[in-house]
Amino acid sequence: MKTIAVLTSGGDAPGMNAAIRAVIRYGIHKGCKVYGISRGYKGLIEGDLAEVDLRSACDIIHRGGTILRTARCEEFMTEEGRRQAATVLRVFGVDGLVVIGGDGTFKGARELAKLGVNVVGIPGTIDNDLPYTDYTIGFDTAINTVLDAIGKIRDTSSSHERISIIEVMGRNCGDIALYAGLAGGAEEVVIPEKGQDMEKIFRELLESKSRGKKQSIIILSEGVGEAHELEKQIKEKTKMDSRSTVLGHIQRGGSPSAFDRILATKMGATAVELLIQGKTARVIGIRNNMIFDMDVEEALGVIKKFDSETYELIDILAN
Repeated sequence: MKTIAVLTSGGDAPGMNAAIRAVIRYGIHKGCKVYGISRGYKGLIEGDLAEVDLRSACDIIHRGGTILRTARCEEFMTEEGRRQAATVLRVFGVDGLVVIGGDGTFKGARELAKLGVNVVGIPGTIDNDLPYTDYTIGFDTAINTVLDAIGKIRDTSSSHERISIIEVMGRNCGDIALYAGLAGGAEEVVIPEKGQDMEKIFRELLESKSRGKKQSIIILSEGVGEAHELEKQIKEKTKMDSRSTVLGHIQRGGSPSAFDRILATKMGATAVELLIQGKTARVIGIRNNMIFDMDVEEALGVIKKFDSETYELIDILAN
């Protein structure tokens, strides 16, 4: 393994730069030439590669986003596009590729491996929706961003004695809402895995009001509904004052937490080590606080197990 390349694809996540830094510096430490690919698979198809050095990884571990930038690429979804990507890697003499991203990125890695590309994937997505690993890079930072918002919104919610609905990201995975809801002391958490039980929400809000509670926080995952619609229904059914806030893409930005920096760094170094050992079509994860790797096809086939204990704990503690 003489030459490796690294790219980031899909949605950006805090900690991606820490992973890029680790790939660059560990790769050079191992005697490899390292290329950075701009704009994900789109940049790869277009040959947007540039050799990087130790200075390229300076002053980036604390930065959110990705210095390599990212983009969606419909062309890569075609066999012709993937073959073009594989050809570009051969032209540049790239022996191994590190891809950082979510499930779409991993599916792309799987297809490249079928074309003979040595590839290793690192999970980078705030959604934490890759079930084979306990945590993905960026998830911890996103939760802390939501927690900061909960604290600020709770202040004004208490002042006005109202219900505050906070819509968070996560697509069809409710982990951001679930974990932030527990840590933020939310009264209700609405997630795709459980759906919207509107009668339960209305009943519990009214029961809280009858006990003298003046305000409540509801965390709503984007995959199960819209905050503005829930706000409207609460006003109509309970006659209680409510306001909705959609946090949106602020959850993707910001300096990564210590946990995400450490996780990304360990995964980046592990990815390079796997390529040097001649392993391919592998993805890296963390389980029981241990870094591990597994086949990409196997990883994509893992079914997520819902954390019912955490969900039930939120419900108990909210009373």
